[in-house]
Amino acid sequence: MALTSRAMLTLRSVSPAALALALLAAGPARAQEPADPHLALEGVETPSSLDWVKAENAKTLPVLTGDKRYQGLHDAALKVLAAKDRIAAPTFVGTSVFNFWQDADHVRGVWRRTSLESYRSADPKWETIIDLDALAKAEGKNWIWKGADCRPKTHDRCLVSLSNGGKDAVEVREFDLTTKSFVKDGFFLPESKQTIDWLDADTLILTRDWGAGTTTDSGYGMVVKTLKRGQSLEQAVEVFRGEKADVSARPHVLRDAKGNRVVLIERATDFFHTKTFLLDDAGKATLLPIPERSSIRGMVGGDLILTVEEPWNYEPMPSLGRNFPAGSLVSVSPKALLPKPAAGKDEIIISNDCDPCTIFEPGARQSIDQVAVTDNRVVAVIYDNVKGGIRSFSDHGEFGWRSQGLPGLDNAAVSIVATADSGDQVFYTVEGFITPTQLKLADATKTGAERVKTLPARFDASRLQVEQKEATSKDGTKVPYFLVSQKGAKLDGSAPTLLHAYGGFQLSKLPVYDPLIGKLWLERGGSYAVANIRGGGEFGPAWHEAALKANRQRAYDDYFAVAENLISTKVTSPRHLGAYGRSNGGLLMGVALTQRPDLWNAVVVESPLLDMIRYTQLPAGASWIGEYGDPAIPAERAWIEKYSPYQNLKAGVKYPLAYITTSTKDDRVHPGHARKFSARLADLGQPYMYYENTDGGHANGADPAANAKRWALHYTYLSRQLMDH
Repeated sequence: MALTSRAMLTLRSVSPAALALALLAAGPARAQEPADPHLALEGVETPSSLDWVKAENAKTLPVLTGDKRYQGLHDAALKVLAAKDRIAAPTFVGTSVFNFWQDADHVRGVWRRTSLESYRSADPKWETIIDLDALAKAEGKNWIWKGADCRPKTHDRCLVSLSNGGKDAVEVREFDLTTKSFVKDGFFLPESKQTIDWLDADTLILTRDWGAGTTTDSGYGMVVKTLKRGQSLEQAVEVFRGEKADVSARPHVLRDAKGNRVVLIERATDFFHTKTFLLDDAGKATLLPIPERSSIRGMVGGDLILTVEEPWNYEPMPSLGRNFPAGSLVSVSPKALLPKPAAGKDEIIISNDCDPCTIFEPGARQSIDQVAVTDNRVVAVIYDNVKGGIRSFSDHGEFGWRSQGLPGLDNAAVSIVATADSGDQVFYTVEGFITPTQLKLADATKTGAERVKTLPARFDASRLQVEQKEATSKDGTKVPYFLVSQKGAKLDGSAPTLLHAYGGFQLSKLPVYDPLIGKLWLERGGSYAVANIRGGGEFGPAWHEAALKANRQRAYDDYFAVAENLISTKVTSPRHLGAYGRSNGGLLMGVALTQRPDLWNAVVVESPLLDMIRYTQLPAGASWIGEYGDPAIPAERAWIEKYSPYQNLKAGVKYPLAYITTSTKDDRVHPGHARKFSARLADLGQPYMYYENTDGGHANGADPAANAKRWALHYTYLSRQLMDH
């Protein structure tokens, strides 16, 4: 009866009028396709959609929150998320250290500051700058913090970004750090997805939705303008215009310690390819001849610092070229990239200095994960077989770049947290699956580092062990994975095991310390595996490109190979194996459910892409064509259709009970994906659980309390499906 009720509810929620309206909105190109009976669920906050969500939540929440394990999991999660002895993540603003902090007393959070000396002490003395709880209450708004960008040199005013409910679209206001108040008649930018930088103390350069014809098919700004203090948005001056088919056009202002300033316009033609322009003082934009698959990371000594994600053959003149392999870290002066004046036929150009120069070239099992700059150094996090280290590079002119290591840990994840606005100080963290996070402060010109903070252990790791293993994928590729398991556990297939992966957008899954996984899963006897599948960035651009577009199935085959390895080595069994992923990882979960339902007894599908035939028609979706391909092109649609989870749900297949969850306020991955997939399962009479958080955005966690509920629901479901107790 329950399944029949689900199906009836789904059909009732999509009225013929709503369906017709949705089909018209889809455009003539889609009118010839078979009607999607659940298209109306793409209406984010239409009454019929919200009624459907309310009914689904009313079915799922009592089951999970009524489980005897839920409250304990919730309380443990909230204790972790709201703990006051967490490491307060630092950022530099001028000579001060700033931090955004949330706990049980500050649910929305406070933006606060202290001195570097005070921060390094055991008990920093914080000064509140913005109390977001008080601001939201005073204005009657659902404000979620999205950061601040402070103007250079003076560091006295900042552009504060506030989101309604966690959306990517933000409202931006100018804030005075001296008076701790918003600037009357200061810069104010209404809600939009926008990218802003300070051109000078009284001028912004930005992209946003300026009105009709100024946004791309992906919903991002394609027109860059300058806005002077006191001007209205209508008075902003256009300096660059991209194309509607682009992902976006955005400004980027770089400065270095020697007083150099470079204004760049980055025109993203897809998610990975960017045409980079140098904007001069006269407003002329010159295309720079750097690879379209590259990322500019900063500027040191007048040189641009970039990573190239495709081979770069730089040829300043015939017979003189330099080759930089994909994945390399490179320096180059803007002058070397600008058009050269015509040389006389007898003129010979000779230079002893390399420009561009190789800073670091990774090996086959290495990758560059992060890059930051200080006044005199380039600092990079480098992974070797998915184990991190951090190095500082200095320029020695004609002798090239030299490097030195900074202290880390074995088998650890490393992350650059912040670099000083002036000087060479850098905060970075080191951590492992069962080793609590350490925050270090280093002078990048030296070889030592001070351990400033250490996160207290959040779970009992005394009975845990970490191993790095390897599975063989369908095409013979060796795929590494980490396994955190109980010491001395019998290899009889009984261990409740959660397998996590992402496999896209060149993002790596690293050995990080996660207190929630530790407390809510590992400490309770579970095992946890992280698969470093293709599509990620664990081994550089080639590892990512191996699973792009038509080769997407390789990422899924890698994931299945790790699952099969866990089963064949009797770490676990299908009865006790669960899968978890979100966003692009949520797509992976949809494929795991539809292609290999035999491998799992639990699948958490969070904030997912699932209808890959319509993903480009939903907000922000068109920006990912570079990753997945374009379903509007018949040849590409053919291979997308083979794995698209929504289209591959079939009658007569026994699927494991899935937990599907998203957020109404997610304006990055449309909630319609999760809704329609669930409704299709209902059509097929399949069991599933669905929960939609009304706030939180793509991260699904607007505050510690909401996030505690989110994780308690996850682990209650996983416990019910995978644990025997």
